[in-house]
Amino acid sequence: MGKWILIFGVVLIAVGGAIWLVEHFGLPLGRLPGDVRLRGEGWSFYFPVTTSILVSVVLTVLLNLVFLFLRR
Repeated sequence: MGKWILIFGVVLIAVGGAIWLVEHFGLPLGRLPGDVRLRGEGWSFYFPVTTSILVSVVLTVLLNLVFLFLRR
């Protein structure tokens, strides 16, 4: 159980660091081409399609690397 709590903590630190770096360097996550923005009179809709795909790919690679090192 302790091993999983430690892994969870490391993952949280990595995600927090990644978010900090994105904000610090002003990368355009959330404003990428392919993110859907619709605005009307009195309403708006935003769905970050491209950003979601990019985050999903990055997290998949990172988690596969983590689990690869854990198996050894």
